[in-house]
Amino acid sequence: MKITYAEGIRLGFEYLLENYKDVFVIGQGVWSPWYVGSSMEGLDKKFGRERVIDTPVSENAVTGLCVGAALNGMRPICVHPRMDFAVLCLDQLVNEAAKWRHMFGGQVKIPMVARLIINRGGEQGAQHSQALQSWLAHIPGLRVVIPYTPNDARDLLISATLCDDPVVYIDDRWLYEQQEEAKPIQIYSLSKEALKCIHEGTDITLVGSGYTSLLCKNACEKLKDVISCDVFDLRILNPMNLQPVFESVKKTGRLLVVDGGWSSCGVASEVIARVVEHLRDVTVLKCAPRHITLKNAPAPTSRYLEQIYYPNVEDACKTILDMVKM
Repeated sequence: MKITYAEGIRLGFEYLLENYKDVFVIGQGVWSPWYVGSSMEGLDKKFGRERVIDTPVSENAVTGLCVGAALNGMRPICVHPRMDFAVLCLDQLVNEAAKWRHMFGGQVKIPMVARLIINRGGEQGAQHSQALQSWLAHIPGLRVVIPYTPNDARDLLISATLCDDPVVYIDDRWLYEQQEEAKPIQIYSLSKEALKCIHEGTDITLVGSGYTSLLCKNACEKLKDVISCDVFDLRILNPMNLQPVFESVKKTGRLLVVDGGWSSCGVASEVIARVVEHLRDVTVLKCAPRHITLKNAPAPTSRYLEQIYYPNVEDACKTILDMVKM
């Protein structure tokens, strides 16, 4: 049986609500089939509106409620339908959730999830199109996961909710229709089982996360007759385990990182910096590492400008060809 990415998320919620009485979900639009897509459809009817709770527009208050609930033994999942407006709850995530376990010497747990949805394109403009994962991955005490496949969308939601640390779970509407065969549920350690190799090759190493993992995979498939690519899906941004990438770059001598955020202080820059630091002997590299990110500007509203603004498979293929020919 095949499942879509959105169905994977819904199955993750269903598994958690069925098996863990300390789990509840709260946020804007969680009763709406269109506000959070089909990723939560019918959950309020199946599990009751006292466990799937729709709220007014109150990001900071709802997230603070979840911090308190987690401190008192619950496992809340706070849903923010647009990552842009989760900025309003950064005080709760950065100054509260991320700090309590450290400040109390590990004697308290904060088992909460903040689900942040990236919703780009469609002429939505600068305030409704942002991918801010690098902000959150910067914070010690916050784990950050960003699934790319339908099975990972399900399994990483479950794993995040069962973790005793606060986790930011980022999903991407541009992936909601992606399909794959459903696999048995796998619960991950968010410390160890990070990177996933989705294709093996010898000419160049590609690294993506979330939607850009799909771009890397599609570019790999498009160039398969001329270029052999190692492709990695960076599923967990914090803590970031890049050991397989280090080994891959030693083999291929080339590294391209594709990220859905901006380049300045971003995920792509971090990956490249760590790889170069680890290699020490940079003569391993056949050319300088490169990255593809958003243009250094807020998102446009015009759909014509969006075609230039957002990275695509053609951008990745052109860069790969340039790097391999060097």
